[in-house]
Amino acid sequence: MSASCCGQTAETRSRDGFRRVLWAVLAINAGMFAVEVVAGLAAGSASLQADALDFLGDAGNYVISLAVVGMALRYRAMAAFAKGATMGLFGLWVIGVTAWHAWHGTVPQAFTMGAVGTAALLANAISFTLLWAFRQGDSNMRSAWICTRNDVHGNLAVLLAALGVFGTGIGWPDIAVAVIMASLALHGAWIVLGQSWTEMRASALQPAE
Repeated sequence: MSASCCGQTAETRSRDGFRRVLWAVLAINAGMFAVEVVAGLAAGSASLQADALDFLGDAGNYVISLAVVGMALRYRAMAAFAKGATMGLFGLWVIGVTAWHAWHGTVPQAFTMGAVGTAALLANAISFTLLWAFRQGDSNMRSAWICTRNDVHGNLAVLLAALGVFGTGIGWPDIAVAVIMASLALHGAWIVLGQSWTEMRASALQPAE
């Protein structure tokens, strides 16, 4: 009984810590969405617009994570499955926006891309550090960390795209990065959907208490 009590206490501490971290990263992502959506439209950058919607999607995912913290595994897995589906839809949407910019030959503003991309990288680096301790948790915890990990990679790619646009004067580096970001979203969705589906099946086989 003593070991059981200790286990419950440790689980409660982990859950409370995860909840506090989620509130912090939710605020960070909501703020960066507001910044990037304006900057992306002003600069005409497909990668910045994609990153802005990624921030919005992550903020929504963190709200879902907060709602199911402490619930049974089945409900946490169901929430993670919904987040994985959202990540997949985001990836498909980015592909559509990227195709539009490629068709119209948009040349974004490299300076705006670089400045805003740097701010976004810093914000996501903080979120990544906060969520690091929960990267090996259940699908709900892991999906939150995967979202942020993908964001860090995406921000680095945006900075490379800004350098490419600045050096070449054409929009193709921006287009290439947007495609990479879409690929990251789709890959992350595949991982989260797979783990959450496994957890849902496992919870369905457990006897009702």
